Amino acid sequence: MANEFDKMLGVLGGMGPLASAQFMLRLTLLTPATCDQQHIPAVLWSDPRVPDRTRGRLAGAEDPLPWLLRGIEGLKRAGCGAIAIPCNTAHGWFDEMRRAASVPIIHIVDAAATDLRRMGIPSGTIGIMGTQGTLDMRLYQQRLACQGWNCITPSQDEMDRLVGPAIALVKANRVADAFQPLSDVVNTLAARGATAVVLGCTEIPLGIQAGPADALKVPVVDTIDALARAAIRWARG
Repeated sequence: MANEFDKMLGVLGGMGPLASAQFMLRLTLLTPATCDQQHIPAVLWSDPRVPDRTRGRLAGAEDPLPWLLRGIEGLKRAGCGAIAIPCNTAHGWFDEMRRAASVPIIHIVDAAATDLRRMGIPSGTIGIMGTQGTLDMRLYQQRLACQGWNCITPSQDEMDRLVGPAIALVKANRVADAFQPLSDVVNTLAARGATAVVLGCTEIPLGIQAGPADALKVPVVDTIDALARAAIRWARG
């Protein structure tokens, strides 16, 4: 018989802090519960000192992996039975983290794929937005192509002028200022044939939510919500 404490969820966060806080909020709001005791026990390890994942991968800057493994070790010591990571680019070190964890790590790309199917989009052309590191590592393109989707991404000019600066605005708590550039890119991807856009950076949904939903020409997958739903499935399963 499983120990009731085995269902403690670990959240490896701080990348960035606002996205981690939003994940905890959405985990709570998306859980079907009528009292405290029906919610999911969770431990949040929010360490914003983790070196920048994109620069660590693309520019030879400080490697974030030792910091990621430190957080995983802390969550293991806390007795967590699975780990969710509300940072897409950190999944570039997924294999190393999984080997160190000895408990399941819920993959954010697989969570996004499940949300696409839930939305009635089991295949076809979709857009992917994310950090430069996430797109260059092809975290979404490779994993979703194997599951039947054709992925298109913003142009390099859009990454440099719009997506990258908008992510930086969210990290600087200027969330409302991030909406226009991010929504412009969503709509450009729609014009290129995307039937939906995956917001593959946990800062991007925060910027998108700062503006009117009817400004977007296609549905979007909020990877914070997708990961929260996957964590709920793990806890209830």
